Amino acid sequence: MDEGKKIHLKRVFGYYWGTSFLIINIIGAGIFVAPKGVLKYSCMNVGLSLCIWAGCAILAMMTTLCSAEIGINFPCSGSNYYFIRRCFGSLIAFLNLWTLLFVGPGTVASQALLLAEYSIQPFYPTCSAPNLSKKCLALATLWIVGILNSRGVKEVTWLQTASTVLKMSVLGLISLSGVVLLVKGRKENVERFQNAFDGEFPDASQLTEAIFQGYFAYSGGGCFTYIAGELKNPRKTIPRIIFTALPLVTIVYLLVNISYLTVLTPKEILSSDAVAITWTDRVFPSLTWIIPFAISASLFSTLLINVFESSRLIYIAGQQGHLPLLFNTLNSYSSPFLSVLLIVTVGSLAIVLTNLTDLINYLYFVVSFWSVLSAIGILKRRFQEPDLPSPYKVFLPFPLAAMAIGLCLVLIPLVKSPSMHYVYVLLFLISGLLFYIPLIHFKLRLVWFEKMTCYLQLLFNICLPDVSDEQ
Repeated sequence: MDEGKKIHLKRVFGYYWGTSFLIINIIGAGIFVAPKGVLKYSCMNVGLSLCIWAGCAILAMMTTLCSAEIGINFPCSGSNYYFIRRCFGSLIAFLNLWTLLFVGPGTVASQALLLAEYSIQPFYPTCSAPNLSKKCLALATLWIVGILNSRGVKEVTWLQTASTVLKMSVLGLISLSGVVLLVKGRKENVERFQNAFDGEFPDASQLTEAIFQGYFAYSGGGCFTYIAGELKNPRKTIPRIIFTALPLVTIVYLLVNISYLTVLTPKEILSSDAVAITWTDRVFPSLTWIIPFAISASLFSTLLINVFESSRLIYIAGQQGHLPLLFNTLNSYSSPFLSVLLIVTVGSLAIVLTNLTDLINYLYFVVSFWSVLSAIGILKRRFQEPDLPSPYKVFLPFPLAAMAIGLCLVLIPLVKSPSMHYVYVLLFLISGLLFYIPLIHFKLRLVWFEKMTCYLQLLFNICLPDVSDEQ
């Protein structure tokens, strides 16, 4: 290590990078592939479906502002995990970490497989791509992303900016083309927006399903709690990021859906597995190849950022004593190398053993439970410590709304399609106690692990971080 160089996570990210980061986390491949869920559960009522997209943006803003209170008041990496530990104690925080240790790598594994599928499929126009090829490409992509993350933030910043520009350019092309066709006023393009609310209205259960379909498209707004420790002046930066990124995403989502409805009928949208490709075939047949490329680039940037933010959670858990101190180390690029290595390794296992992804899908309903707990923590802190100085306090009804949304995301799957898988998830969650009780509660120390720690420090050239001047 360079003795004159301080090794710690630095506050290097400002407003523009943070806005790009939030946009990438919210806008995934879904807006390109399957925006038909809202339309389907709205009973193909065009006007109502667009209103639901706008309403879901408001709900997303509420939950994101709740995350903003956590990120601003506790501006450290993995601040949501730190906040849960502060509000509910060490055991609950560890179970949260235990869940995310598998959900994070599982997410990046599924994204890597989806990226590989969209990258390879154009070479197999008449049949499905071989599974072995997809898995090999997914593994290669995941390890490339891991190497880039271990090289520090410069490569991540550059690639994120480039992919954001590409993603927004493609969505801008779809949006503007739809607006032009609408302005031209051709009968077949305009008729779907005339008397837009005249269609059948859904019942309460269908409307609820439509809202959740739209809300998922805006999910990811609380991602900056993972990297709050690396944002410059988070008290000012985080609100500016939110009030820039979310309105921009809302406008893009509405314009893209309007463009789809301008070119395609509601029935054509519901029958398409990839609406953006169907739209391109109709408007720009010669550019059909660009949509799979844009989806791949979108997934690559999301994969890059997910590994980046998940490594910060593992890093702060090592600092708090819930993981071995080894995970609280940084390499010479001020990157949590072992945290990145853990995510990539577990993600690779999930790619090879695809049956693991079934369990990971069910773990998402537990993630919704943690969002409920975070909202309860905000209310608990507000009423138990009213005099505690807080740089930012979210409007009180917003945590209540976030709690209601999270409870619905937990309860609706249980009521709608009860399954033994949820029992397995509960058992998996409880299994975290097998590690917590001996290793953390009773502080059992393993001599061989301490020797291995010294060996790994020398092997990977990593060390404990220096104390930051801004800490």
